[in-house]
Amino acid sequence: MSRTLDPELRRNLAERIRFYRELGIYDFYRRDAGPAVEVASEAVPAAAVATIQPEEREEMTPRKAVAVAVPVEEATMFAAPKPEAGVADPVAALRVIREDIGDCTRCKLHKLGRKQIVFGVGDPRAELMFVGEGPGADEDEQGEPFVGRAGQLLNNMIKAMGIERKDVYIGNVVKCRPPANRTPERDECETCIQFLLRQIAVIQPKVIVALGAVAAKNLLAIQAPMSELRGRWYEFRGSKLAVTYHPAFLLRDPRQKGEAWKDLQMVMKELGLKAPGK
Repeated sequence: MSRTLDPELRRNLAERIRFYRELGIYDFYRRDAGPAVEVASEAVPAAAVATIQPEEREEMTPRKAVAVAVPVEEATMFAAPKPEAGVADPVAALRVIREDIGDCTRCKLHKLGRKQIVFGVGDPRAELMFVGEGPGADEDEQGEPFVGRAGQLLNNMIKAMGIERKDVYIGNVVKCRPPANRTPERDECETCIQFLLRQIAVIQPKVIVALGAVAAKNLLAIQAPMSELRGRWYEFRGSKLAVTYHPAFLLRDPRQKGEAWKDLQMVMKELGLKAPGK
């Protein structure tokens, strides 16, 4: 049986949304929350009610529907428009997002040795976007994603697809280097991924390639091994998303390069790309 939110709960929800807005978080994840909640016309939308705390998002199995990040409706009295809303030029819109990030202190990574924000690089109108997990030492030093050994391999992978690095857009789930290149922790990912989602909304790529399990699981909210995540398409915010191995993993286990190439061939077919002749 559905129920209507009482005014006190509605006010608490509104305050929580304002709190996340101040952190720069504009999107919330939908998750099953039991019985449907009927919301009065001036109340918070059901998507916000079900997902007001991103850290409580439930993981989905690969057999269920693909998880989709659902934005809170801009038209409600609680949802302030994103700073880049109404900016038609993607170059300018991405600049607005970068300015909104600022010298970010939203999670603990800012005080764990990072040198700078690593925002993203590439064609703001790219049809193809690659997403990794986070910057390493070289990226933290240069302020650009995928410039170290893994980046050189990624460049070769892109070239093998018949395009160049400048033709794609490259970003990460988190924009600060985790100490000692450790895997980004859940709270760090959930704080920072909102900016990646805004970048995706501006660029509107036809295809997104998630590089590695961290990127795949955070974008799709699916807890599954790479063997189950790979080899299929996911619908993601108007784009098609594929999963392949992270270049750093391929450097550790070159035997998997053939499998990664199969993933890239699937992407090439979708985009109408042909590998250059030998």
